[in-house]
Amino acid sequence: MTTKTLVLYSSVDGQTLKIIERITALIEGEISLFNVDDHFEIDFSEYDKVLIGASIRYGNFRKNLLHFVNEHKVQLDLLPNAFFLVCLTARKPEKANPANNAYMTKFDQLSLWQPRLKGVFAGALLYSRYNWWQTLIIQLIMKITGGSTDTKEDIELTDWSKVELFSKDFSAL
Repeated sequence: MTTKTLVLYSSVDGQTLKIIERITALIEGEISLFNVDDHFEIDFSEYDKVLIGASIRYGNFRKNLLHFVNEHKVQLDLLPNAFFLVCLTARKPEKANPANNAYMTKFDQLSLWQPRLKGVFAGALLYSRYNWWQTLIIQLIMKITGGSTDTKEDIELTDWSKVELFSKDFSAL
């Protein structure tokens, strides 16, 4: 029997979606992919497991993500499930651990749903996609936290080997 996996994501600049696409390429079975910002109906009983990925922007999750997981807590709990977040602070190894990541702690506090498997991945610093105001804010954050303030190049910070390990752990659920 083929495993049917529900995959949901919330992404601002596309790095979370890029990570989701890598994970779905590594897991077996049938994949249904949805953006939580789109309006859709889901029959959770059609799926064998669920994966959710979300980005952090200016220290916050997108509202639709938290609304979705809180509204569907019961259905999510019935399936083997996993959640990962993508943030720039995870570029530092100690902050790439779910147990040490402030945004995962924030998720745990704001979410009624507590995923069985959690992951934290570094995102991408995409200065070429930011407007002048976003660039200034992100440069300030990077200056404070010791990151790159050079706007001449985009930097992908995602550790793809960690993404592959997470995919294996998710497949084992």
